[in-house]
Amino acid sequence: MIRDATSKLDRIVVEPFAGLLVDFAKERKIPILVRGLRFISDFEYEFQMALMNRRLADDIETVFLMPSETYTYVNASLVKEIARYGGAIEGLVPPNVVPLLRKRVEVKK
Repeated sequence: MIRDATSKLDRIVVEPFAGLLVDFAKERKIPILVRGLRFISDFEYEFQMALMNRRLADDIETVFLMPSETYTYVNASLVKEIARYGGAIEGLVPPNVVPLLRKRVEVKK
């Protein structure tokens, strides 16, 4: 789904991996990790993660990006619940994800 949603974006590569993110980044010679923050609670978790990643690989930096105000409230749990109860999820997920998510969740009416 991610590959499909990003297929028209230049320089985006989607690769699954197992293990530590810093090990994956080292193998691929990736010097910067980009992480998104929506709320203060995200910052606390991501800040701890960034500091641990720095301890494990001090040559890899973490950059935090803030979302548009339009999307700060969106999270996977809410979107799944809306889909599960038959609500409109268009505009909350990429268009290719809508039918797949609807199939995956049980619609309760």
